[in-house]
Amino acid sequence: MRKGILALAAAGLVVAGSLSACGKSDDSGSGSAKKGPYVGVILPDTKSSARWEADDRPLLKKAFDDAHVKSNIQNAQGDPNAFQTIADQMITSGVNVLVITDLDAGSGTAVIKKAQAAGIPVIDYDRLTIGGGAQYYVSFDNVQVGKLQGQGLQKCLADKQAPKGTIVAELNGSPDDNNATLFAQGYNSVLDPLYADGTYAKGPNTSVPAWDNTTAGTDFEQMLTSTPKMGGVLVANDGMANSVIAVLKKDHLQMPVTGQDATVQGLQHILDGDQCMTVYKAVQLEAKDASELAIALAKGEKPSVTQTVHDPKLNKDVPSKLETPVAIYKDNVKDVVADGFVTKDQLCTGDYAAKCAAAGIS
Repeated sequence: MRKGILALAAAGLVVAGSLSACGKSDDSGSGSAKKGPYVGVILPDTKSSARWEADDRPLLKKAFDDAHVKSNIQNAQGDPNAFQTIADQMITSGVNVLVITDLDAGSGTAVIKKAQAAGIPVIDYDRLTIGGGAQYYVSFDNVQVGKLQGQGLQKCLADKQAPKGTIVAELNGSPDDNNATLFAQGYNSVLDPLYADGTYAKGPNTSVPAWDNTTAGTDFEQMLTSTPKMGGVLVANDGMANSVIAVLKKDHLQMPVTGQDATVQGLQHILDGDQCMTVYKAVQLEAKDASELAIALAKGEKPSVTQTVHDPKLNKDVPSKLETPVAIYKDNVKDVVADGFVTKDQLCTGDYAAKCAAAGIS
């Protein structure tokens, strides 16, 4: 599929599915589920990240179409009730595999239990549903994502020769998203020792419900009001980083800001010097992993994987497939383009043409 900096990461699996009702849906293939494999996929929203509709949906749909597997892909648009309604519809329509990215552990677990009661295996996609008991989990090494963010902020502060005791704020992801917990585990493993030895001082720390970008901007503005002398901010993804950067620009300030997802906007902020780094997660590999696994299950096979992730609530290890994240700074933004995740035409528009050229993007 795509080649480049993550081509050495293990190839994997993918996903798909579609209905109607709550946002755009894709329904591909023909015939009833009883005559062949049929996979249902529920994506979480369109607000927390552009990836779900821009990347995951088309990648998953293509994988299922290429395998001649019927699929139904829907988006819950951030609504746990819609999430459960879509799942009910998919189960009733006869899917024989369900792939979900949960919105919270409660609704995710309810869907998993209902699917399993109907004899339908479930794959947790990108987010592990804690206590859910899905048969498989496909994602990235999310603790490592957080470590890259913490190391990135440390590097950017060092590059700016930030003085000892520089105050660092933390703007975390949604408190009901297990990935946000894992990201924080990763970056705090880097930052906490630096707080302890006085290299930095830990400033305001807050979590943003539903990864809402508007809320993130409001929260950061309050942080900045209470702690005007902060010198850096660990932000958990590019969407929220954009809100933080908007606040900083309004106040004519600049400081190291991290991100995640390697969005076009995030990469442009890096080229501008307003965001110090992001984390690239090759969604094409994650989608490949999930789709291959779902297709095998839908055909009645029992695929094996070598990795596991521990579910602390169930005290059990979930068979998993985890891809490798990569830290992106201005000097390797070109690698994301070379990998095909973002195109030059998308990134290098208008004034960014010259900045792309300076960054070696040709």
